[in-house]
Amino acid sequence: MQTTFLEFSAPNVAALKTRDCPPPGAGEVQVRLAVSTISSGTERANLTGSPNLSWRQAADTPATFPRYAGYSAAGTVRAVGDGVTDLRPGDRVALFWSVHSAVQNLSAQRVVPLPDDVSFSDAALFHIATFPLAALRKCRLEIGEAAVVMGLGVLGLTAIPLLRAAGAAPVIAVDPVPQKREKALAVGADYALDPFAPDFAARAKSLTGDGAPVGIEVTGNGGGLSGILDCMAPMGRVALLGCTRNSDFSIDYYHKVHGPGISLIGAHTDARPQTESAAAHWTTRDDIAALVRLTACGRLRLRELVDEVHRPAEAPAVYDRLIHEPAFPVVQFDWRD
Repeated sequence: MQTTFLEFSAPNVAALKTRDCPPPGAGEVQVRLAVSTISSGTERANLTGSPNLSWRQAADTPATFPRYAGYSAAGTVRAVGDGVTDLRPGDRVALFWSVHSAVQNLSAQRVVPLPDDVSFSDAALFHIATFPLAALRKCRLEIGEAAVVMGLGVLGLTAIPLLRAAGAAPVIAVDPVPQKREKALAVGADYALDPFAPDFAARAKSLTGDGAPVGIEVTGNGGGLSGILDCMAPMGRVALLGCTRNSDFSIDYYHKVHGPGISLIGAHTDARPQTESAAAHWTTRDDIAALVRLTACGRLRLRELVDEVHRPAEAPAVYDRLIHEPAFPVVQFDWRD
């Protein structure tokens, strides 16, 4: 059968194409996509031709095309391959490490069943949400501890309702863009601050007493890391969730890390177990299952983060905006007929 899919065919070029989709192989499921979510930071780096996509590669690894994105999605099982016994056609599922494609085959281990009361829009954000969820777990947040989120792209915004559900108080959102600060307040932040305000650090510390014990840094740049360190309490824990692909920056480690005893925690999503969860270190599959339960119980409504929904045919214009708009919204594609 034929399927439509999104391809980054060259730097700054996103196109909707068609190709054959064979039946699922052994251990695979074939899924008809319902909704997929743009992960703006990752997809911008892919689309613009960043040569430094993976920490496993040398920084000067040449950029290659075509590239494919869309790792967070949800849909319905169409068919199952040999050996798949716990899924059947018609099952609603959340996907992880998927792509923007109307129909696709992937390992049965990369799909998680959904109950009927969890929407596809919520579920298409679950894989994205596992990134800040892992960062939160690694910081070992205690109920009632203050938390600061530096950077309000899709990962930073997703971190806010997760911190709220985990009992952080207060939750302080930080971003220079006023619209993003307003949205952060709407989805659960207690305060929203401008990192370039002259009294930013003093304001953050006044809201938390002696600073926040937990910080989630999602900007991926040195200025963001330096700024969140100014907000931390002694012995605080900062998760480095943003992908700092440009290492050309310096930090006053003596005054901001060494002296106050700050723990800097690598929170790339690859830095998690693959097969068995442990305390503070859950697998992606187990994290998604937890998000399913939280949503089904009414603790999370991630679909409230979504600003725009587009048809796949609109993708070229949407991705042109992703390249040029610094305050790109949270966008989903609806693949249903």
